[in-house]
Amino acid sequence: MIEIKKTERNLNQLPSLALIVPCYNESETIAFCSEKLNEILELLIHKKKIAQTSYILFVDDGSKDSTWEDIKQLSLKCNKIWGLKLSGNRGQQTAMIAGLVFVDVDINITIDADLQDNIACIEQMVEKYLQGAEIVYGVRNDRSNDHFLKRFTAHTFYSVMNYLGVNQIPNHSEFRLLSKYVTQCFLKYTEKNIYIRGIISSTGFKTDKVYYSRKKRFAGETKYSFWKLINLAIEAITSFSVIPLRIISFLGIFTCIFSVFAMIYSLLSKLYDIAIPGWTSTTLSIFFLCGVQLLSLGVIGEYIGKIYIEVKNRPRYFIEEMIKNKS
Repeated sequence: MIEIKKTERNLNQLPSLALIVPCYNESETIAFCSEKLNEILELLIHKKKIAQTSYILFVDDGSKDSTWEDIKQLSLKCNKIWGLKLSGNRGQQTAMIAGLVFVDVDINITIDADLQDNIACIEQMVEKYLQGAEIVYGVRNDRSNDHFLKRFTAHTFYSVMNYLGVNQIPNHSEFRLLSKYVTQCFLKYTEKNIYIRGIISSTGFKTDKVYYSRKKRFAGETKYSFWKLINLAIEAITSFSVIPLRIISFLGIFTCIFSVFAMIYSLLSKLYDIAIPGWTSTTLSIFFLCGVQLLSLGVIGEYIGKIYIEVKNRPRYFIEEMIKNKS
């Protein structure tokens, strides 16, 4: 086991900051995003809150459009723009991990390329780090821009996760600051089926929060479809809890008890000749039991599938190209 030793912060030295921005088909927003983030970076450098060596890292998650070419052009104009291109689309969380592995700074902040998260909070995050926080969460305090279904599903998701014992921050997505030490500790988690929000909140380090209202998307469309959100929820639940398997066990016990009572009722009905011939009750029973069995097999299969993926221990991603400028 590799031990990671925490070093004391040098209060006389400005911390270096990397803004990690996962991108997938963001050619419509990448120029605007880089301009606004660079303004924030320059402002913090001017205020002497971060070091001159700070930079922006765009992680291209196998985009099909001109995103990577745009990143390369932007890096030629500004030496504070770095780039990392993955060989294929591996998902937002894997792109973030690739960025965290790549950077070597005192603090990093992950943020989406659409800039719906309030970038003004970046300065607040840095200030809270300077005050001693190791993790700073960006938390939404207003979901009025979301439609009813999204608000309802988000509330349900956080409630279910809380019931399953997963300690996470409600209304927090991937907008957060991590210190170098926390980043190193997080990267010790090597599983492929990973839920970053849950893992970060379970590390136990000193945390703080900044609150903001999310803006509307500047351009383009969200890459998180309804089914991707469902997949993320399944990933989160099965990565952190075995309670679904326990529910299956209790459901099996309940079904067995119910079946015993149904059997006794059927025998008494036959003995007292009050049985009503028909197929309705039989059909309903068959469908109910088949449904329970298929649902149980599906949940068990989900866990077995995760074990299968973990056992193969394949690489999470491959880097196709990188851009590393001198600050």
